[in-house]
Amino acid sequence: MARRKLLLLLKPFDVYQVTQSNPVSRFTNPRVFRYLDNRREVHKEAINFCQKILQKKSVDWKSMFRNNLSQPIHNVDLVVTVGGDGTLLQASHFMDDSIPVIGVNSDPTQAEEVEEFNNEFDATRSTGYLCAATVKNFEQVLDSFLEGHKVPSKLSRISVSVNSKVLSTYALNDILIAHPCPATVSRFSFKIKRDDKTCSPLVNCRSSGLRVSTAAGSTAAMLSAGGFALPILSQDLQYMVREPISPAASISSLMHGLIKSDQSMDAAWFSKEGLIYVDGSHVFYTIQNGDSIEISSKAPVLRVVLPPHLSL
Repeated sequence: MARRKLLLLLKPFDVYQVTQSNPVSRFTNPRVFRYLDNRREVHKEAINFCQKILQKKSVDWKSMFRNNLSQPIHNVDLVVTVGGDGTLLQASHFMDDSIPVIGVNSDPTQAEEVEEFNNEFDATRSTGYLCAATVKNFEQVLDSFLEGHKVPSKLSRISVSVNSKVLSTYALNDILIAHPCPATVSRFSFKIKRDDKTCSPLVNCRSSGLRVSTAAGSTAAMLSAGGFALPILSQDLQYMVREPISPAASISSLMHGLIKSDQSMDAAWFSKEGLIYVDGSHVFYTIQNGDSIEISSKAPVLRVVLPPHLSL
Protein backbone atom coordinates (compact mmCIF):
# COMPACT_ATOMS: atom_id res chain seq x y z
CA MET A 1 0.00 0.00 0.00
CA ALA A 2 1.39 3.40 -1.03
CA ARG A 3 2.34 5.79 1.74
CA ARG A 4 -0.05 8.67 2.02
CA LYS A 5 1.15 12.20 1.37
CA LEU A 6 0.39 15.05 3.75
CA LEU A 7 0.87 18.82 3.65
CA LEU A 8 1.41 20.60 6.97
CA LEU A 9 0.36 24.22 6.45
CA LEU A 10 1.56 26.61 9.14
CA LYS A 11 0.55 29.98 10.47
CA PRO A 12 3.71 32.16 10.51
CA PHE A 13 5.44 33.31 13.68
CA ASP A 14 5.72 36.97 12.71
CA VAL A 15 2.06 37.71 13.49
CA TYR A 16 3.13 37.72 17.15
CA GLN A 17 6.44 39.57 16.81
CA VAL A 18 5.93 42.53 19.09
CA THR A 19 8.81 43.08 21.49
CA GLN A 20 9.70 45.66 24.09
CA SER A 21 12.82 46.53 22.09
CA ASN A 22 10.70 47.55 19.10
CA PRO A 23 10.73 51.39 19.10
CA VAL A 24 7.67 51.68 16.88
CA SER A 25 5.49 49.51 19.11
CA ARG A 26 2.55 51.31 20.70
CA PHE A 27 2.26 48.79 23.51
CA THR A 28 3.46 50.05 26.89
CA ASN A 29 1.96 47.44 29.22
CA PRO A 30 4.66 44.80 29.88
CA ARG A 31 1.94 42.22 30.43
CA VAL A 32 0.89 42.69 26.79
CA PHE A 33 4.44 41.91 25.66
CA ARG A 34 4.57 38.79 27.79
CA TYR A 35 1.16 37.71 26.50
CA LEU A 36 2.21 38.12 22.86
CA ASP A 37 5.55 36.41 23.44
CA ASN A 38 3.73 33.53 25.08
CA ARG A 39 1.36 33.25 22.12
CA ARG A 40 4.30 32.98 19.75
CA GLU A 41 5.98 30.35 21.93
CA VAL A 42 2.79 28.31 22.31
CA HIS A 43 2.28 28.36 18.54
CA LYS A 44 5.91 27.39 17.89
CA GLU A 45 5.66 24.51 20.37
CA ALA A 46 2.46 23.31 18.70
CA ILE A 47 4.20 23.20 15.31
CA ASN A 48 7.13 21.26 16.76
CA PHE A 49 4.74 18.86 18.48
CA CYS A 50 2.77 18.17 15.28
CA GLN A 51 5.98 17.60 13.31
CA LYS A 52 7.24 15.10 15.90
CA ILE A 53 3.95 13.22 15.69
CA LEU A 54 4.18 13.06 11.90
CA GLN A 55 7.74 11.76 12.08
CA LYS A 56 6.38 8.68 13.87
CA LYS A 57 3.71 7.96 11.26
CA SER A 58 3.92 6.02 8.03
CA VAL A 59 3.22 9.09 5.91
CA ASP A 60 5.26 11.29 3.60
CA TRP A 61 4.86 14.90 4.63
CA LYS A 62 6.22 18.36 4.05
CA SER A 63 5.52 21.65 5.76
CA MET A 64 5.19 25.21 4.50
CA PHE A 65 4.03 28.54 5.85
CA ARG A 66 0.67 29.71 4.58
CA ASN A 67 2.25 32.94 3.24
CA ASN A 68 4.09 30.86 0.66
CA LEU A 69 0.96 29.22 -0.68
CA SER A 70 0.27 30.57 -4.16
CA GLN A 71 -0.79 27.58 -6.26
CA PRO A 72 -3.65 25.06 -5.93
CA ILE A 73 -2.86 22.20 -3.59
CA HIS A 74 -2.45 18.93 -5.48
CA ASN A 75 -0.78 15.55 -5.08
CA VAL A 76 -1.45 15.15 -1.36
CA ASP A 77 -3.96 12.98 0.47
CA LEU A 78 -4.49 15.28 3.43
CA VAL A 79 -3.85 18.86 4.49
CA VAL A 80 -3.23 19.63 8.16
CA THR A 81 -3.34 23.30 9.10
CA VAL A 82 -1.67 24.51 12.30
CA GLY A 83 -2.89 27.88 13.48
CA GLY A 84 -6.57 28.69 13.74
CA ASP A 85 -9.62 29.20 11.55
CA GLY A 86 -7.76 31.80 9.49
CA THR A 87 -5.13 29.28 8.43
CA LEU A 88 -7.79 26.73 7.53
CA LEU A 89 -9.69 29.38 5.55
CA GLN A 90 -6.55 30.35 3.64
CA ALA A 91 -5.86 26.71 2.83
CA SER A 92 -9.43 26.27 1.58
CA HIS A 93 -8.86 28.92 -1.11
CA PHE A 94 -6.32 26.60 -2.74
CA MET A 95 -8.26 23.35 -2.34
CA ASP A 96 -10.94 21.58 -4.34
CA ASP A 97 -13.27 18.86 -3.11
CA SER A 98 -10.79 15.99 -3.55
CA ILE A 99 -8.52 16.62 -0.54
CA PRO A 100 -9.65 16.59 3.10
CA VAL A 101 -8.33 19.00 5.71
CA ILE A 102 -7.78 18.77 9.47
CA GLY A 103 -7.39 21.99 11.43
CA VAL A 104 -5.18 22.10 14.53
CA ASN A 105 -5.85 25.04 16.85
CA SER A 106 -2.30 25.84 17.96
CA ASP A 107 -3.20 28.49 20.53
CA PRO A 108 -6.67 28.02 22.06
CA THR A 109 -8.25 30.76 24.14
CA GLN A 110 -7.81 30.28 27.88
CA ALA A 111 -10.88 31.43 29.79
CA GLU A 112 -8.99 32.15 33.02
CA GLU A 113 -6.46 34.30 31.13
CA VAL A 114 -9.23 36.33 29.46
CA GLU A 115 -10.78 36.97 32.87
CA GLU A 116 -7.44 37.88 34.45
CA PHE A 117 -6.61 40.54 31.87
CA ASN A 118 -10.17 41.71 31.23
CA ASN A 119 -9.57 45.21 32.65
CA GLU A 120 -6.33 45.70 30.72
CA PHE A 121 -6.71 44.19 27.23
CA ASP A 122 -8.49 41.47 25.26
CA ALA A 123 -6.58 38.25 25.90
CA THR A 124 -8.70 36.15 23.54
CA ARG A 125 -6.52 33.75 21.58
CA SER A 126 -7.65 31.50 18.72
CA THR A 127 -11.29 30.40 18.44
CA GLY A 128 -10.61 27.43 16.18
CA TYR A 129 -14.30 26.87 15.50
CA LEU A 130 -13.61 24.52 12.57
CA CYS A 131 -10.46 22.97 14.03
CA ALA A 132 -10.85 19.31 14.99
CA ALA A 133 -7.70 19.14 17.10
CA THR A 134 -5.33 20.82 19.50
CA VAL A 135 -1.96 19.48 20.61
CA LYS A 136 -3.83 17.54 23.28
CA ASN A 137 -5.60 15.27 20.79
CA PHE A 138 -3.85 15.78 17.44
CA GLU A 139 -2.35 12.30 17.32
CA GLN A 140 -5.69 10.73 18.22
CA VAL A 141 -7.56 12.70 15.54
CA LEU A 142 -4.88 11.97 12.93
CA ASP A 143 -4.83 8.24 13.70
CA SER A 144 -8.62 8.11 13.61
CA PHE A 145 -8.60 9.68 10.15
CA LEU A 146 -5.75 7.55 8.78
CA GLU A 147 -7.47 4.39 10.03
CA GLY A 148 -10.75 5.40 8.40
CA HIS A 149 -12.71 5.89 11.61
CA LYS A 150 -13.12 9.66 11.23
CA VAL A 151 -14.75 10.77 7.99
CA PRO A 152 -14.56 14.38 6.76
CA SER A 153 -17.77 16.35 6.45
CA LYS A 154 -18.74 18.19 3.28
CA LEU A 155 -19.04 21.92 3.92
CA SER A 156 -20.72 24.19 1.39
CA ARG A 157 -18.91 27.12 -0.13
CA ILE A 158 -19.99 30.23 -2.01
CA SER A 159 -19.49 30.62 -5.74
CA VAL A 160 -19.49 34.18 -7.10
CA SER A 161 -19.65 35.22 -10.75
CA VAL A 162 -19.09 38.77 -11.98
CA ASN A 163 -20.45 39.46 -15.45
CA SER A 164 -20.83 35.69 -15.93
CA LYS A 165 -17.16 35.00 -15.05
CA VAL A 166 -16.67 32.77 -12.00
CA LEU A 167 -14.24 34.17 -9.44
CA SER A 168 -11.30 31.88 -8.76
CA THR A 169 -11.77 31.82 -4.97
CA TYR A 170 -14.67 30.07 -3.24
CA ALA A 171 -15.72 31.38 0.17
CA LEU A 172 -15.90 28.96 3.05
CA ASN A 173 -17.15 31.54 5.57
CA ASP A 174 -18.67 34.53 3.83
CA ILE A 175 -18.41 37.30 1.29
CA LEU A 176 -18.93 41.02 1.78
CA ILE A 177 -19.80 43.27 -1.15
CA ALA A 178 -19.25 46.93 -0.30
CA HIS A 179 -17.74 50.24 -1.34
CA PRO A 180 -13.99 50.44 -0.58
CA CYS A 181 -14.67 53.34 1.79
CA PRO A 182 -16.82 52.21 4.75
CA ALA A 183 -18.30 55.71 5.09
CA THR A 184 -19.65 55.66 1.52
CA VAL A 185 -23.13 54.41 0.68
CA SER A 186 -23.28 51.24 -1.42
CA ARG A 187 -26.02 51.17 -4.05
CA PHE A 188 -27.16 47.87 -5.47
CA SER A 189 -30.19 45.72 -6.20
CA PHE A 190 -30.83 42.01 -5.98
CA LYS A 191 -33.39 39.31 -6.53
CA ILE A 192 -33.56 35.59 -5.78
CA LYS A 193 -33.87 33.14 -8.68
CA ARG A 194 -34.48 29.44 -9.17
CA ASP A 195 -33.89 27.76 -12.52
CA ASP A 196 -33.61 31.21 -14.18
CA LYS A 197 -37.04 32.14 -12.85
CA THR A 198 -37.42 35.02 -10.41
CA CYS A 199 -38.88 34.00 -7.06
CA SER A 200 -38.58 37.28 -5.16
CA PRO A 201 -39.26 40.95 -5.86
CA LEU A 202 -36.41 43.16 -7.03
CA VAL A 203 -34.88 44.75 -3.93
CA ASN A 204 -33.21 48.15 -4.42
CA CYS A 205 -30.76 49.02 -1.64
CA ARG A 206 -28.78 51.90 -0.26
CA SER A 207 -26.70 50.57 2.60
CA SER A 208 -23.18 49.82 3.80
CA GLY A 209 -23.05 46.62 1.76
CA LEU A 210 -24.27 43.06 1.42
CA ARG A 211 -22.98 40.06 3.37
CA VAL A 212 -23.62 36.45 2.37
CA SER A 213 -22.51 33.55 4.56
CA THR A 214 -22.34 29.78 4.37
CA ALA A 215 -23.53 27.52 7.16
CA ALA A 216 -19.95 27.31 8.43
CA GLY A 217 -19.70 31.10 8.44
CA SER A 218 -23.12 31.77 9.90
CA THR A 219 -21.72 31.79 13.46
CA ALA A 220 -19.15 34.49 12.63
CA ALA A 221 -19.88 38.03 11.37
CA MET A 222 -23.40 37.06 10.28
CA LEU A 223 -24.39 36.02 13.79
CA SER A 224 -22.76 39.10 15.29
CA ALA A 225 -24.85 41.27 12.95
CA GLY A 226 -28.12 39.70 14.11
CA GLY A 227 -28.34 36.67 11.82
CA PHE A 228 -28.81 33.10 12.95
CA ALA A 229 -26.66 29.98 13.00
CA LEU A 230 -27.39 27.42 10.30
CA PRO A 231 -26.80 23.67 10.74
CA ILE A 232 -23.17 23.13 9.80
CA LEU A 233 -24.01 20.80 6.88
CA SER A 234 -26.74 23.00 5.43
CA GLN A 235 -26.31 23.88 1.77
CA ASP A 236 -28.31 27.09 2.15
CA LEU A 237 -26.70 30.52 2.23
CA GLN A 238 -27.78 33.37 4.47
CA TYR A 239 -27.69 36.99 3.32
CA MET A 240 -28.06 40.31 5.10
CA VAL A 241 -28.14 43.87 3.82
CA ARG A 242 -25.90 45.84 6.17
CA GLU A 243 -27.38 48.99 7.69
CA PRO A 244 -30.09 49.58 5.07
CA ILE A 245 -31.17 53.19 4.66
CA SER A 246 -34.93 53.58 5.08
CA PRO A 247 -36.06 50.45 3.22
CA ALA A 248 -39.64 50.57 1.96
CA ALA A 249 -42.13 48.65 4.07
CA SER A 250 -42.82 46.31 1.15
CA ILE A 251 -39.22 45.08 1.06
CA SER A 252 -38.04 45.50 4.67
CA SER A 253 -38.55 41.78 5.31
CA LEU A 254 -36.20 41.01 2.40
CA MET A 255 -33.19 42.71 3.98
CA HIS A 256 -32.25 39.39 5.58
CA GLY A 257 -33.01 35.91 4.34
CA LEU A 258 -31.87 32.65 2.79
CA ILE A 259 -30.63 31.63 -0.61
CA LYS A 260 -31.72 28.01 -0.77
CA SER A 261 -29.43 25.37 -2.23
CA ASP A 262 -31.41 25.32 -5.49
CA GLN A 263 -31.49 29.12 -5.75
CA SER A 264 -29.11 31.91 -6.61
CA MET A 265 -28.97 35.63 -5.94
CA ASP A 266 -28.60 37.97 -8.90
CA ALA A 267 -27.28 41.38 -7.88
CA ALA A 268 -26.48 44.54 -9.82
CA TRP A 269 -23.93 47.06 -8.54
CA PHE A 270 -24.69 50.78 -8.98
CA SER A 271 -21.83 52.51 -7.16
CA LYS A 272 -18.78 53.83 -8.98
CA GLU A 273 -16.48 51.47 -7.08
CA GLY A 274 -16.90 48.26 -5.13
CA LEU A 275 -15.09 45.29 -3.67
CA ILE A 276 -16.07 41.68 -3.09
CA TYR A 277 -14.23 40.49 0.01
CA VAL A 278 -13.84 36.72 0.35
CA ASP A 279 -13.44 35.26 3.85
CA GLY A 280 -12.12 38.48 5.37
CA SER A 281 -10.05 41.37 4.07
CA HIS A 282 -7.07 39.64 2.44
CA VAL A 283 -8.78 38.29 -0.70
CA PHE A 284 -10.91 40.70 -2.70
CA TYR A 285 -12.07 41.46 -6.23
CA THR A 286 -12.96 44.85 -7.72
CA ILE A 287 -16.35 45.66 -9.22
CA GLN A 288 -17.72 48.80 -10.84
CA ASN A 289 -20.97 50.48 -11.76
CA GLY A 290 -23.16 48.25 -13.91
CA ASP A 291 -21.54 44.93 -12.99
CA SER A 292 -23.81 41.94 -12.51
CA ILE A 293 -23.05 39.50 -9.69
CA GLU A 294 -24.40 35.98 -9.23
CA ILE A 295 -24.09 34.27 -5.83
CA SER A 296 -24.91 30.64 -5.06
CA SER A 297 -23.73 27.57 -3.18
CA LYS A 298 -22.93 25.82 -6.48
CA ALA A 299 -19.26 25.53 -5.58
CA PRO A 300 -17.08 22.50 -4.85
CA VAL A 301 -17.57 21.48 -1.23
CA LEU A 302 -14.66 21.44 1.21
CA ARG A 303 -14.04 18.16 3.02
CA VAL A 304 -13.27 19.07 6.63
CA VAL A 305 -12.69 16.82 9.62
CA LEU A 306 -14.86 18.60 12.16
CA PRO A 307 -14.55 18.82 15.94
CA PRO A 308 -16.93 16.57 17.90
CA HIS A 309 -19.39 19.34 18.81
CA LEU A 310 -19.98 20.02 15.10
CA SER A 311 -19.85 16.49 13.73
CA LEU A 312 -22.55 14.98 15.95
